Amino acid sequence: MHLRRTSLALSILCGFSLASSAQAAGTLHFANWSDYYPPELLKKFEADTGIKATLDAYDSNETLLAKLKAGGGSYDVVVPSDSFIEIMVKEDLLQKFDKSKLPNLANLKPTFKELRFDPGHDYSVPYLWGTTGYSYDSTQVPGGKLEESWKSFFEPPAELKGKVVALNSIEEVYIPAAFYLGVDQCTEDPKVALQIQEVLLKQKPMLAMYNSDGTIERMAAGEVAMHEQWNGAFHRAHAQRSTLTYVYPKEGINVFIDNLVIPKDATNVAEAHTFINWMMQPENIAAASNFAKYNNAIEGSDKFMDKELFDDPAINTPADKLERLKPFKLCSPKALSLRSKVWTKLKK
Repeated sequence: MHLRRTSLALSILCGFSLASSAQAAGTLHFANWSDYYPPELLKKFEADTGIKATLDAYDSNETLLAKLKAGGGSYDVVVPSDSFIEIMVKEDLLQKFDKSKLPNLANLKPTFKELRFDPGHDYSVPYLWGTTGYSYDSTQVPGGKLEESWKSFFEPPAELKGKVVALNSIEEVYIPAAFYLGVDQCTEDPKVALQIQEVLLKQKPMLAMYNSDGTIERMAAGEVAMHEQWNGAFHRAHAQRSTLTYVYPKEGINVFIDNLVIPKDATNVAEAHTFINWMMQPENIAAASNFAKYNNAIEGSDKFMDKELFDDPAINTPADKLERLKPFKLCSPKALSLRSKVWTKLKK
């Protein structure tokens, strides 16, 4: 969730409105997380296919969900995270693929051929994937080093008050808090949900803000000392500020998979299939990886990817940290309802 995202509200070429009328054939209206897709790659798509393409941006899965509920006819392809695919399918917000138009599904790496949130890839195919941990600036934290634990993030040193940022998404704060407490992120027990809520409410006064945009710029400029962050965003910030450290908390770290999907009300469905199939070509998805600094799910893409990605332990997880990676877990409606109540309380 996205990295994966920065403050740049990207809108290139002809941008569009949710309320706009049906678009002409031969066009594609693509929406993605901010700063998560290379503009030059969209121009290559236009050159390769003759399809006119535009790109809009959003800052969270929750924002995307709300827009689709309001009427997503202006979007032909969007990029929700794994945790929102099931929600969108149940709410009839996505349409099934015509797999005869997606021959490049054969290019998926074995690990990604069957995913729990969409086993048959009926509605989604992977875009990029990564982890959600946190980073800190060694020059700003006491002693220059913090414990590899969520404790350092949820109970930061007093000196860091007002210098810590959490992502502005319930799943991105609730799940790590559950890891920290050693409880089930999909708990249906209100008492356990209250324990998670207490951790988040206790942390809140220490935070500068909840914000999923600007994570790269904020850390690169040294504006804050610690930031919950996606690993790709960390890589880009670290390239500008060498004193940053990415943490794989010992209690566990969430692995996310962002996905290409077609909204139920998409106008240019044929073009959407063309785009998704095109993105599953190794050289094209590799260009997205090189830009956003996240890994992808396509066989053969490695040979087109920058070597620096494989050299960074934040991107290429060290062997002794692999057991800390926690894949996406489907939660029941009851569990998600509890999670939503915690978020509502937190954001009051």
